[in-house]
Amino acid sequence: MGKKAKTEIIVGMGTCGITAGASGIYALAGELAKAKGLDIKLSSTSCIGMCHSEVLVDVVVDGFARVTYGNVTTASVEEIINSHAAENVPVIKYALAQMPSYGKAYDDIPVFSQLPYMNKQERVVLSNCGFIDPLSIEDYISHGGYEAVKKVIATGDPKAAIEIIKASGLRGRGGAGFPTGLKWEFCNKAQSDIKYIICNADEGDPGAFMDRSVLEGDPHAIIEGMLIGGYSIGANYGYVYCRAEYPLAISNLKVAIAAAHERGFLGDSVLNSGFKFNIKIKEGAGAFVCGEETALIASIEGLRGMPRAKPPFPAQKGLWGKPTVINNVETLANVPRIIVKGAEWFSSFGTEKSKGTKVFALAGKINRGGLIEIPMGITLREIIYDIGGGIPNDKAFKAVQTGGPSGGCLTTAMLDTPVDYESIAKAGSIVGSGGMIVLDEDNCMVNIAKFFLEFTQSESCGKCTPCRIGTKRLYEILERITNGKGRKGDLELLEALSEDIRAASLCGLGQTAPNPVLSTLRNFREEYAAHIEEKRCPAAVCKPLITFTIKEDTCTGCMACARACPVNAITGEKKKPHFIAPELCIKCGSCFDACKFKAVLKK
Repeated sequence: MGKKAKTEIIVGMGTCGITAGASGIYALAGELAKAKGLDIKLSSTSCIGMCHSEVLVDVVVDGFARVTYGNVTTASVEEIINSHAAENVPVIKYALAQMPSYGKAYDDIPVFSQLPYMNKQERVVLSNCGFIDPLSIEDYISHGGYEAVKKVIATGDPKAAIEIIKASGLRGRGGAGFPTGLKWEFCNKAQSDIKYIICNADEGDPGAFMDRSVLEGDPHAIIEGMLIGGYSIGANYGYVYCRAEYPLAISNLKVAIAAAHERGFLGDSVLNSGFKFNIKIKEGAGAFVCGEETALIASIEGLRGMPRAKPPFPAQKGLWGKPTVINNVETLANVPRIIVKGAEWFSSFGTEKSKGTKVFALAGKINRGGLIEIPMGITLREIIYDIGGGIPNDKAFKAVQTGGPSGGCLTTAMLDTPVDYESIAKAGSIVGSGGMIVLDEDNCMVNIAKFFLEFTQSESCGKCTPCRIGTKRLYEILERITNGKGRKGDLELLEALSEDIRAASLCGLGQTAPNPVLSTLRNFREEYAAHIEEKRCPAAVCKPLITFTIKEDTCTGCMACARACPVNAITGEKKKPHFIAPELCIKCGSCFDACKFKAVLKK
């Protein structure tokens, strides 16, 4: 990390950290150190992936290991400054882990790589995230940054890098999984005076934050990956298409682009080689459909973001009619590592057809949520239980949603499925861009399907009838079922309509929109039947199908439920059983939450 002060304090200032209060911790750490007259360097880093432990603060005393503290508060940071920063005595009760590679190890603090959350991960794309200052090009260079582009340009052969990427087996990490080297090769062979390379950072899946974290934490890796791709295909211009809802990612990328220009890595003659390459940022308006490559191209061109039919593919006719390669953030971040360490190194991870690692955003009903990077081929069970620590409050696992709105729900019976493109597809879902949402016994699968359909139908661009109208009709049927108005034949109608939408929609949004419906119908058909035939929601989620009652022999008459009820639907004397008037109950659940004796039943 360059020349260090005697003591360095590093605060995790990714979006997750800032949301948890890192800005205040950063300011307070500086004030406390100044008040004690400490010779420290105060700096920041990005998300290391341990979002469940934010705010994260690292302390490095010269000659000793880097210690990471988790769930840091205004109270604990003062202890950390007074003890560790001032006296080199770590505060064990707050310490999560240490990295001995930074120096002499401390007793009683686990090694970072051996934490349950980390010991099955393999950090390639995330190797710098949480360890370097994303605003410092010197930090990136000191960790091997820009060595890959130097190596590629030194060959003088644009096809050399393509052959390495092809040999590595790298597939696009944006969802489709198309071989990256082949895409580059197609564009390299296309004849044109102008070509483009685009980084697709229009991450829009609910619960997904992989691309955002990489852009925030290692922006120079994206620049370097685009440089290598641009040189390989003969492109002099690059665009990063990033949704405007990612202000920190955009800000960090702007700083990185400016620094790369100053150091000669971007401009009219990259590294004095004669190779011209410049990057512009296009801020998207948050349309999910613009993650589809032809809609993204239209948006950059200033048109409404709507897909077009393929072929021709962008590699032949893309941005402004010129050959264009589009890779997502994670794909490009892999490229410099592969060039430096070799195709064989990268292909040593993963499976026969799914090489390398994959970054996932692990979220939902999980004890240790965050950003993870695993070698392709480990199982869902290992991710959810070994890395994620299982389900909170000893609840039962029900399903995991992979692939976002385009994916499906995988059940307990599928927990031993290897996580790779082929195995997840065979199980009835997709790897997608990397969203992974864990669901427990309290989730209603019909409601989950409705949630994703509401998202996709609202995000449909409206260009083709099957998607525009079909997803709306699917949502309406699901809404009717969750409102207790399901009819005989609804399930068959859902299936038939889903197949029609899949077959006839123009782009991937419509073609995959029915997947959450079809996968939940396939794996949780009995829940749909309960909603329709019994007018009952087994998970007690769908409000019109919920009934609240009070168990007389458990009720103590404490009156907490009556005080919490906003419509005075609960009656009863103090220290005697209470009752809920069903005709007055609005099913808000306030009584259920207020009762400490579990006397209020929800079913």
